[in-house]
Amino acid sequence: MDAPKHRWQGRPVWAEIDLDALAHNVRALTARAAPARLYAIVKANAYGHGAVAVAEAAIDAGAAGLGVVCVDEGEELRRAGINAPVLVLGFTGASEAERIVGLRLTPTVDSMQTALALSRFAAARGVTQPIHVELESGLNRHGLEIDALVRFAESVRALPNIEVEGLFTHFAAAEEGDKTFTRNQYDALLEASKRLPWIPMRHCSASASILIDPAMSLEMVRAGLGIYGYEPAPGCAGGVELKRVLSLKSRVARVLDVEPGATVGYGRTWRAERPSTIALVMCGYADGLRRALSNKAHLLIRGRRVPIAGRIAMDMCMADVTDVPGVAPDDEAVIIGAQGGELIDADELAGLADTISWEILAGISARVPRLYLRNGTAVAETTLNQRTPAPLAQEAASPTH
Repeated sequence: MDAPKHRWQGRPVWAEIDLDALAHNVRALTARAAPARLYAIVKANAYGHGAVAVAEAAIDAGAAGLGVVCVDEGEELRRAGINAPVLVLGFTGASEAERIVGLRLTPTVDSMQTALALSRFAAARGVTQPIHVELESGLNRHGLEIDALVRFAESVRALPNIEVEGLFTHFAAAEEGDKTFTRNQYDALLEASKRLPWIPMRHCSASASILIDPAMSLEMVRAGLGIYGYEPAPGCAGGVELKRVLSLKSRVARVLDVEPGATVGYGRTWRAERPSTIALVMCGYADGLRRALSNKAHLLIRGRRVPIAGRIAMDMCMADVTDVPGVAPDDEAVIIGAQGGELIDADELAGLADTISWEILAGISARVPRLYLRNGTAVAETTLNQRTPAPLAQEAASPTH
């Protein structure tokens, strides 16, 4: 059954987020990493799934905390009433110290200037400010080399109102075939922890390492792509079942017959070789359907795969539905998801666009409404302008998969 036509769907494109699938994935990865605590990574609007709703569902399913990349993302969670630990994994400057303390966030700190500012504002509030420090072990992005890290951590430890809660590193190639480099990074973290034995929490594993080598889970893991139902590399999930969480859908707005030789779309890159039927679908590259998929990807309409015809525009695309009888305006079109026994997922689109599934999912824009489902029933939704805890359209039937 198609999703109901909510009154906010004046422009019919939406994402459906299966919170039951998300909870299943969180529980499966938590069990895989046990006894380590799992932090659900909800940066980049929870990889396009919607940060607040995903964070709430992940905590309910057993996640011990949340991971973001910047203070603004942490503030979004706090403003929504989420009180779980929130770790800021990206760069944080001293200018953010007051906000961090006020929002009860846990930053990653690599400069004394930032540490001093945090200490000052924490003392003023009469609280203890937790921080994490990062070891540079081979990614060459953030973090400090081991000797500098040890000196820094010992110095920060002496500051009033500061607790160095965590020590971590970030793997460069955990999902790659040769695990030698990853093992060397892991060993470097163990060496750092031997020199800093008083830091209680160590972490290095993200989804790939949780699945491939759970022995590296230590006290905490950071689960991103896996909680959304995708493997970081083909086959790495092993016996862990991951369920896809997101579907991206639209509707057919118009059906047009064209004669042989007619062209479709900007640049006239698609030409009809026969009398053809073209469906206009209201999803474009500003919604997350990448322009690089023009004339390559398929949509699902009436349970059949139909090729995208011509260049994907900012707000819409066209599909060749000549071989699908009866296509009509208002038919559901699936960009990511299942319909009629067929499936298109982010891995497929990523392969066609020469990118990765992370980018496909994170690229679904904020203007796309999100419809959150439990047991196939809408329990919450977000639009560009509002977030509601229950369906807006009371008269509409609940969607099912």
